Amino acid sequence: MSRKPRIDPVRWQPPPSRPLPPPDPTPELTVVEIPGNAPEDVVVDAEGTIWTGVEDGRIIAVGPDSAPRVVTDTGGRPLGLAVTRDHRLLICDSHRGLLRFDPAGGQLETLVDQVAGRTLTFCSNAVESSDGTIYFTESTDRFHYEYYKASVIEARGSGSLMRLGTDGQVSMLASGLHFANGVTLTADESAVVFAESTARRLSKYWLTGPRTGTVTPLVTELPGHPDNISTGHDGRIWVAMVSDRNALADWLSPRAPVLRSLLWRLLPYHWLPDVNSGAWVVGFDAQDGRVLSQFRSTDPRFGMATGVVEADDRLWMGRIGGPGLAYFHLR
Repeated sequence: MSRKPRIDPVRWQPPPSRPLPPPDPTPELTVVEIPGNAPEDVVVDAEGTIWTGVEDGRIIAVGPDSAPRVVTDTGGRPLGLAVTRDHRLLICDSHRGLLRFDPAGGQLETLVDQVAGRTLTFCSNAVESSDGTIYFTESTDRFHYEYYKASVIEARGSGSLMRLGTDGQVSMLASGLHFANGVTLTADESAVVFAESTARRLSKYWLTGPRTGTVTPLVTELPGHPDNISTGHDGRIWVAMVSDRNALADWLSPRAPVLRSLLWRLLPYHWLPDVNSGAWVVGFDAQDGRVLSQFRSTDPRFGMATGVVEADDRLWMGRIGGPGLAYFHLR
């Protein structure tokens, strides 16, 4: 890892948290080995193929009845993925921006690498609507993925939700977000739901109705950090909860910026506040934010779940901090 970048901390009071209902019994996990480490997100296409991207830049497909295979390499760090209506793959890459891959022809193209004259720094997740509009998040405009802890220590709201129109124009929908992360559409496409990891909340950006163009909360004061999200078969919003809240990070954020700058300079990166291991996913009602289901696994083979997608009767999970995908049966 290169020399740590400078940070410019601000005082910020993290939100309180409320406990969720007790989790459901978690079925046994099946771990699927793939060629690479830290498959951060996981999506499924119409044929049932599972797609993910690993930390060295490779994009990997896992067919229903075939071994994992490498299909392309972004040359960066792929994060959030999405399958488009014409069977292509959207890839958010922390170093290269918003990309699109065509499995049929093997072409990899850049859709967005600059916003308002600056480099897109930490493209995090994307989703495409039925009319071809793409909504995507940038976790922070200040640091790449390799230094995501810098954004946590700095405590600035430097994330955004953006839209790529079918005319190729990018517009800002919401800014000042605290580590904007997963994004999905409600089943009726009335709103875009997006997660803020450090703010520990899910919000809706309304696309239709009297609230069009505004943001309203869906779930707040979560007891952990939401990461990538997806829409389930019945319309629920699946959320990969990467970790419980970090007590040290919560304690540091309201403290003097000079203290955090000093800790950032002096401590090795791996000593700074980090996520806790665990496989934790929650299904929320897309209308009122009620918890519809919750699964927490302590299986030592799989933790730090960051991606989640429902495929037939399976709930698949991606992760950081280790190898392999995992799934369990919902029924």
